[in-house]
Amino acid sequence: MSASGLPFDDFRELLNNLPGPDTKALADARERDAQLTKPAGALGRLEEIAFWLAAWTGRKPAVTRPLVAIFAGNHGVTAKGVSPFPSSVTAQMVENFAAGGAAINQICVTHDLGLKIFDLALDLPTGDISEEAAMDERTCAATMAFGMEALAGGTDLLCIGEMGIGNTTIAAAIFYGLYGGAATDWVGPGTGSEGEVLARKIAVVEAAVKLHKPHLNDPMEVLRRLGGREIAAMAGAILAARMERIPVLIDGYVATAAAAVLHAANPQALDHCLIAHVSAEPGHMAAIERLGKTPLLALGMRLGEGTGAALAAGIVKAAAQCHSGMATFAQAGVSAKG
Repeated sequence: MSASGLPFDDFRELLNNLPGPDTKALADARERDAQLTKPAGALGRLEEIAFWLAAWTGRKPAVTRPLVAIFAGNHGVTAKGVSPFPSSVTAQMVENFAAGGAAINQICVTHDLGLKIFDLALDLPTGDISEEAAMDERTCAATMAFGMEALAGGTDLLCIGEMGIGNTTIAAAIFYGLYGGAATDWVGPGTGSEGEVLARKIAVVEAAVKLHKPHLNDPMEVLRRLGGREIAAMAGAILAARMERIPVLIDGYVATAAAAVLHAANPQALDHCLIAHVSAEPGHMAAIERLGKTPLLALGMRLGEGTGAALAAGIVKAAAQCHSGMATFAQAGVSAKG
C-alpha cells in the first residue's frame, strides 16, 4: 500500500516508471540475424518477433517456459439477460479446463505450453455496471495484485486469456468508455447474442457508460467501474510481466480490453506485448488499431480462454528457434550476398 493509502497509487507509480527494452540484447539479435542463411528480411514478422523476444528478455531469443494464464470471473450484469448462457457456465468451463477437455487444453498440448487457471470468486459476481460500479477501488486493486502473482514460478512467455459469461459486454463497455463513438461500435454477439439479447446488451452498455461517464477520464476508474475481476487480474498480470521483462501475448477481445486500460494510462505500457489474433468480435480490430498493434493471426476465432494467444505462442517459439537454430553463412559454407 502506498503512503497515501489509496489502493490505486501503487499501480499508478508502476505505470509511470516502466522499464524499457534491453537495447544491447536487441542489437546482438539484429547482428546475428544478418549472418543467418537467408536473405535479409526473408522471414518477415518472424524476425521481428525474435528481436522482440531479445529486447524484452535481455537474452538471445528463446522460449523455454511458456505459460497460458486463464482468469475466470463472473459479472452481475448477466442478470440483465445480456448472454444466451447462464453465469453458472463460467464455473463449469473452469472445471472443463481442469479436466483437460477444452480447446485451450488441446492447443497447449500441441505447442507444449504450461497452463494455469485462476478462479476469481466465481460465487461472488461483480456489481451490475448499469446500476453501480463493478468493484470498489480496494477490491479492484487487490484483484490486480492477485493477477501480478500469476507469474510466480517463472515464465519467459506469458499468454493471457479469460473465461467469464457476460464479459464481452464488459469489454464493450470498457472500449466505449475509453474510446467513445457509439455502443453499437463495440457491442458484438459474443457467445452468440442476437435479437432481443443483443438489444439488451447494447442498452446495458449504453446505460453503464452514461452512469459512470463523469469518472471515465481516469483509466483506473474505467477498470473498476466497468470492468470485472478477470479483466483486473489480466491487467495486473500484464503489468507484472513488464516489470519482470517477460514478453506477453494478448488473446482476444476481452483480454485486449484489460490491455487497453493500461495503454490509456501509459501509451508505452504494452511495448512488451503482441496481440495474438484478431477475433471475430466486430469491435476488436478497431480496438487493436487504437493500441497501434498488428495481430499475428486472423482465424475468425471468438472463443476466448487464451486460444488465440496459445496458437500464437507456437509462432513465437518457431521464431525463436529459427533465430537460434539456423546456421550462419560461415557455419554452413554458404556464400553471403556480395
